[in-house]
Amino acid sequence: MDQMTATAEATIAPATVYKHETNEHFKLVAQEGEARSATLHTAHGTIETPVFMAVGTRATVKAMTPEELKGSGCQVVLGNTYHLHLRPGEKTVAKLGGLHKFMNWHGPILTDSGGFQVFSLSQLRKMSEKGVEFRSHLDGTKSFISPEKSMEIQMDLGADIIMAFDECLPYPATREQTITSMDLTYRWLKRSKEAMTRKASMLFGIVQGGLEVDLRLKSLEQITSVDLPGYALGGLSVGEPIELMHELVRAVAPHLPKNKPRYLMGVGTPLDLILSVDSGIDMFDCVMPTRVARNGTLFTWQGRVSIKRTEYKEDPSPLDPECDCYTCQNYSKAYLRHLFLSNEILSARLNTIHNLHFYFTLMNRSREAIREGRWAQFRDFCLTRFVSPAK
Repeated sequence: MDQMTATAEATIAPATVYKHETNEHFKLVAQEGEARSATLHTAHGTIETPVFMAVGTRATVKAMTPEELKGSGCQVVLGNTYHLHLRPGEKTVAKLGGLHKFMNWHGPILTDSGGFQVFSLSQLRKMSEKGVEFRSHLDGTKSFISPEKSMEIQMDLGADIIMAFDECLPYPATREQTITSMDLTYRWLKRSKEAMTRKASMLFGIVQGGLEVDLRLKSLEQITSVDLPGYALGGLSVGEPIELMHELVRAVAPHLPKNKPRYLMGVGTPLDLILSVDSGIDMFDCVMPTRVARNGTLFTWQGRVSIKRTEYKEDPSPLDPECDCYTCQNYSKAYLRHLFLSNEILSARLNTIHNLHFYFTLMNRSREAIREGRWAQFRDFCLTRFVSPAK
């Protein structure tokens, strides 16, 4: 038994079985406080929640093979609607057998709507009730995405979970801008649902409303009035103070339907995940573990590590003595530092293998803790470990 498990098991209570109504896709298994564990059934397998989903923007999780992802504990991969629409094109992917076959990933796939990427192209887009006209960041070619077009792209890709087309506002935004945007997102959701014809895919709606709780709850009321298999909180992690995001998630998440999966989009650090699970969130995605891995930042059970630091130059110890990933079992901090400073491709691979394994393990241990009635102990253990700055 490792130190973490021993600490978490200091007090163990029986798991609390959660007996709220379930639906054909989603079954709540246990709950402690607001933290939940459940199963979500898709056309390509069952997802155990809480779950962190690896971001595969262009039909690949950077530096990882599908076999390595599966071996690390990955359950779901995300595809990026905007990028895959531009290259290679959804019709090409469909002709080649769909996204699962195209990228050789046979588990569940979630595709975003393209709304966030269009939001990030603020200087290259033009909004209207119909949709968004934008210029490709690749070659400047004009394109247009509407709710109907977003659904068509995602259905051609063959995703198991499809996100409704929404508008994502920057931070800060005025209350008037936020209201206008969330009302547009609601109208676009109804059009997205009407355009859905692929029965094997599940459509999730996205709650907007900025950082004002009353507007978030109004948007939640709008979005959940449309009966869907799941719902997400969007428009966060766009530059707002992290404390405000945590406060908003804690205030809003418990109001989402209890018998549907709750997805927090684009978040975040290990601390963000633990606090959000504690607020009742089931699903997460973020580029952070893969992006910072390529920049030499690694997440461990002792806190963040900046592998470029001089103190690791002759350090023969593994990156994380509490981790059983391939990287930690076979390589020293000194070697990882050498690879990073030498700009070797292997650095990105080994660092990414570790960070993703860490995230998947964090969610696996969260599931176990909730189901075994010791979530509070595990949560508090993680909070003591993840608040320290990078070493």
